[in-house]
Amino acid sequence: MTALAAAPARTGGSGIGPRLRRLATANPSALPTIASVVIFVAMVVYGEVAYGRIVQFNTLSNLLINNAHLIVLAVALTFVILTGGIDLSVGSVIAFSSVAGVMLANAGWDPTLVIIVMIAAGAGFGLGSGILIRYFGVQPFIATLAMMFLGRGLASLLSTQPERLAEDSPIRALGAEWEIVDGPKVNDLVITPAVLIAVVVVAVAYFVLHRTRTGRTVYAIGGSENSALLMGLPVPRTKVLVYVISGALAGLAAVLYTARLGTAQNITGIGWELDAIAAAVIGGTVLTGAYGYVLGSVVGALVLGLMNVLITRDGGIPPEATTIITGGILLVFVLLQRAVIARRRE
Repeated sequence: MTALAAAPARTGGSGIGPRLRRLATANPSALPTIASVVIFVAMVVYGEVAYGRIVQFNTLSNLLINNAHLIVLAVALTFVILTGGIDLSVGSVIAFSSVAGVMLANAGWDPTLVIIVMIAAGAGFGLGSGILIRYFGVQPFIATLAMMFLGRGLASLLSTQPERLAEDSPIRALGAEWEIVDGPKVNDLVITPAVLIAVVVVAVAYFVLHRTRTGRTVYAIGGSENSALLMGLPVPRTKVLVYVISGALAGLAAVLYTARLGTAQNITGIGWELDAIAAAVIGGTVLTGAYGYVLGSVVGALVLGLMNVLITRDGGIPPEATTIITGGILLVFVLLQRAVIARRRE
């Protein structure tokens, strides 16, 4: 009897593989997120074998520092996509906020006030999109497309030339490198305040989506807006709120990006909304809404960042191939999502 009872335990296994299989079976919606983690690990292993010096402090530091703004944008798009919506304006919001912020900082404004204005400007664009979508019945694609053109146009009105942040501007401190581990030669573990801010954004977003009523409402809207209304959930307020959050996080991403590079242009952020959407989808956020995880979107952003690192290390792959590879990965994950949704309906 004892031997028979112990047999199923040995069959199930206690390794990582069996645990992942049990998780995927119990929660099929987690399958795309698991796949993104597997792809990221596979890319790390391949890069280490093919090029070397991938699994080291310096590479990890650069990956996080160079993609802090993309991680924040991926979190922003996660909120919107979970409701079944889309936000095409975040790239233009970054352009407008960064140009306006640099010009205000150079005009002598208080740095803290400049940062607040940059974030508030993004939130204003998000509020406009949310009102159009919820109270005027405009489709999210059209509403955010209009905001995209508005933001890009306003950025061009402000300046068509690169605006450079003063060298002594306190805003640049957000991009200052802090050495955590002093490794051999240049293999140091380095972070910046911008990376810490991105980590805080991810932590807060995770808490909001998984531990608050607002988060439950976001998921419920993506599942069925009518059902959410019948349950008495604050659907109108939440639909507007997710676009305000998206815009505000885009403004914050503008702060982080500007602090790192020290420049702003009206052409900044072109195509970044697509990168953010790709990061969220690769991380397991389903485009039809209701399913997705903030941490998965972070992994998706790191997958895109690591892909750029590997292409650079290879040297023989043209930079233009990045968009082709991204499109291929995105197509695979969209098909995987459709398979997951079909399985859940069964």
